[in-house]
Amino acid sequence: MVKLTIVGRVSDGLPLAQGPRYMIEDYNKFLFYKQQAELILKEISKGALAHSKMTIHIDHHSFNHLVDNGIIFITLCDSSYPRKLAFHYLQDLQKEFEKFDNRLVEKITRPYSFVKFDSIIRNIRRLYINTRTQANLSKLNANRKQDVDIVTKHISEILERRQNAEISDRVFVTPQTASSIWSSPRREACINFLLLSIIFLFLITNQIKHSF
Repeated sequence: MVKLTIVGRVSDGLPLAQGPRYMIEDYNKFLFYKQQAELILKEISKGALAHSKMTIHIDHHSFNHLVDNGIIFITLCDSSYPRKLAFHYLQDLQKEFEKFDNRLVEKITRPYSFVKFDSIIRNIRRLYINTRTQANLSKLNANRKQDVDIVTKHISEILERRQNAEISDRVFVTPQTASSIWSSPRREACINFLLLSIIFLFLITNQIKHSF
């Protein structure tokens, strides 16, 4: 079952459109998966996920995403849903998206404001609800020997890489970025980190003095 679909822009990670949510009864869970999808969009926009096709496992679900011509198409499915069908679904969305003027898409500044595409997502999704239709069976059986080579990761790998990158950003602060960091919400964390570093150096210095 296709449960969540988001279309975003590679250049800045802005989510442009979304399909309706399905079969996620708990609204908090829906928000959690939506936040993870938006995180993946941001990671792609920063170049952290370079592959144009990927499957990212999370709980008993999988995110599948397709990147084409500066646009990201991402969907959340049950882990049991055929991956080949999920990518056919994303490719159908991509073909429909190509019909819109790029200049229109580039002018969008607010998240999820490209509502024209929401209804297209809804209509295409309906074609993929039943995996046993003749059309979907034909897609599953076609090109069995040429199944796409798709990179697979777990969401924990992406979160760990992002955490490490944030730690590196805090440690290697350049003079050009220092002023913006001190005026940002991360100021307190940076101050705490510097204080701990000073205390650590002080303790090491004292230890060296006593050793002589």
